[in-house]
Amino acid sequence: TPNSAYVAPSVDYMIVKIPRWDLTKFVGVDREIGSSMKSVGEIMSIGKSFEEIIQKGLRMIGQGMHGFVGNTDIQFDDLDYALTHPTDLRIFAIAQALEQGYTVERISELTKIDPWFLERLNNIVCFAQTLKGYASVTDIDKEVMAEAKRLGFSDFQIARLVENPEGSMEADVLRVRDHRKSLGVTPKVRRINTVASEYPDLTNYLYVTYGADTNSIPYDMNSGNNIIVLGSGAYRIGSSVEFDWCSVNAASTCRKLGYKSVMINYNPETVSTDYDMCDRLYFDELSFERVMDIIDLESPRGVIVSVGGQIPNNLAMKLHRRHVPILGTSPVSIDRAENRHKFSAMLDQLGIDQPRWKELTTEEDIVSFVEEVGFPVLIRPSYVLSGAAMNVCHDYEQMHRFLGQAAKVSKEFPVVVSEFLQNAKEIEFDAVARNGQIVEYAISEHIEFAGVHSGDATLVFPAQKIYLATARRIKQISAQIAKELNISGPFNIQYLAKENAVKVIECNLRASRSFPFVSKVLKQNFIETATRIMLGEKVEPINSSTFDIDYIGVKASQFSFARLHKADPVLGVDMSSTGEVGCLGKDFDEALLNAMLSVGHHVPKGAVLVSSGDVRGKVDMLDACQRLADNGYKLYATEGTAKFLNNNGIAATAVCWPDEQGENVLDLIARHDVDLIINIPKNHTKRELTNGYRIRRWAIDHNIPLLTNARLASAYVKAFIGKPVERLSITPWKEY
Repeated sequence: TPNSAYVAPSVDYMIVKIPRWDLTKFVGVDREIGSSMKSVGEIMSIGKSFEEIIQKGLRMIGQGMHGFVGNTDIQFDDLDYALTHPTDLRIFAIAQALEQGYTVERISELTKIDPWFLERLNNIVCFAQTLKGYASVTDIDKEVMAEAKRLGFSDFQIARLVENPEGSMEADVLRVRDHRKSLGVTPKVRRINTVASEYPDLTNYLYVTYGADTNSIPYDMNSGNNIIVLGSGAYRIGSSVEFDWCSVNAASTCRKLGYKSVMINYNPETVSTDYDMCDRLYFDELSFERVMDIIDLESPRGVIVSVGGQIPNNLAMKLHRRHVPILGTSPVSIDRAENRHKFSAMLDQLGIDQPRWKELTTEEDIVSFVEEVGFPVLIRPSYVLSGAAMNVCHDYEQMHRFLGQAAKVSKEFPVVVSEFLQNAKEIEFDAVARNGQIVEYAISEHIEFAGVHSGDATLVFPAQKIYLATARRIKQISAQIAKELNISGPFNIQYLAKENAVKVIECNLRASRSFPFVSKVLKQNFIETATRIMLGEKVEPINSSTFDIDYIGVKASQFSFARLHKADPVLGVDMSSTGEVGCLGKDFDEALLNAMLSVGHHVPKGAVLVSSGDVRGKVDMLDACQRLADNGYKLYATEGTAKFLNNNGIAATAVCWPDEQGENVLDLIARHDVDLIINIPKNHTKRELTNGYRIRRWAIDHNIPLLTNARLASAYVKAFIGKPVERLSITPWKEY
């Protein structure tokens, strides 16, 4: 059931809930959907017809699709197989089958989907053919336009189906919008009944539809007191309840200051399940078209785009070009930070260091750049068939293999290649600024070295192991960037630090995933401060240092590899965690141990298996292994690690790799002879990848705690040996 889309018909409207999968985030995962839950989030779509809600829902799921039809980047070579083997993409195989002439009966036979649904999906395909019969969008009459909208077609879909334009379609979409409005085809706002009775609860819990003739609520076009807050969309990898927390706090602050708060969002838990948190909640798409529809009705004083993550941030410039008042930092500054070329040029102008990078269009150019900076390099193709957004490549063989997965490398699909610094600390700077001056800030660090995505890394706040000079340099650079971009509101900068050298990775002019965490640790609500600034309230800089805090916070990630058959449970530059915890402690060890226990680890009682990777990994794990041995733990290790440990006076029993004969590591795991497995990937040869994968996967499949990062593993071992679980204190938050 959690993997299924399902429909709830009401007296007045229909609802569809669609799971959100991020299976392309995981190496080797089996994409076929079965009875084991694989979804990492979900959306809910509301409308008057099934055609409307399914098209809206497929846009809202956030996987680059424009609806049931009008998607150009997906094709299935074996349709029958795609229809009989359900995956996260099967609904688009149904669209292709209908377009190619499959009957509803044939598709029902292959998919076992009720014909009622397939008939309505076929209505969409048939009407798409009607739209293709027009030479220009201005030729579409009112009746056809109204039917298209009733069936859930977006302005984008109509533009693509009618005129099939290339490149940026912003002007084409606006032409459809202008023509549609000139015909008088505009959506209506209806209320969602929150109590199913004779006298429904009249809350301002709303949705937008083309299946109604009137609005459920009156609109005062001249109020000038409304503030629209754009939410975060579907819960998914990279955007979950942390952005909902930011949106809720922004809406609450607006109300406290006497404004009417209007929220647009569409995850089923919108506004932390409580629609009373704002004056009006529009449960609808976070698209340019829908946001503009609501702005036309609300005539707001301003729109807040900086608390809902990347989706609203991406709308900033489009809304700005339509003269929508964006509150806080100018969309022009947002564009300077988001555009890689503009941001890089700004850093050069300010004399701020950054990892070397180039946007390249041929493999020859990529090889030349790699010869200049050396391996490893971080590669981000524009479009990769496997769905992986980026990868760290350590040699030419791996680089060519990764580039071979890309559909093409060309001027249309350039590849960004960046210098990748090994053994560098990654540091987060979360802050709020007013007119370019920093008002409050938090500096936190990752336990893992750079190379693990910030959403997967274990975050420590305040930072514990950075030089004072590094912290001072980070504050100086952040102040320069805030001033140059004239930031008013929340922002986040990610840094690399090696010794005392500091480099900027990126700057996001919005709230980050760590804003709720640092706000709760500091007991200073960063979002409330940011919202007050965006609304023009006077806010004085907070004169406090994070070094004054006498307790520690640790944010650890939650993974769902046990649910994802065949996925390799190893962390990299592409985010794969599906949740997180935030824990406090009176010192670092206590906070880390609380966090690790909270995400499902348990302290080992007897034996630990160690496969510590290359020489550096072996050295990094030496102290931790010594602690384990000194405290009575039995150590098993793969051959190279066992030899290294024994040569350094630490008793370890050697076990064979999975592809070797003898006492095999997989047998050890299958018998549950170990309570913790530490497997540090060594290199990227085929044998190493295969053996390492089998050990890691075997650990997950046998429910044995697994750690794949030497720095995190060492810190965890030190924590559970130095802080026995039975001595962990249970302290109320207010006492910290």
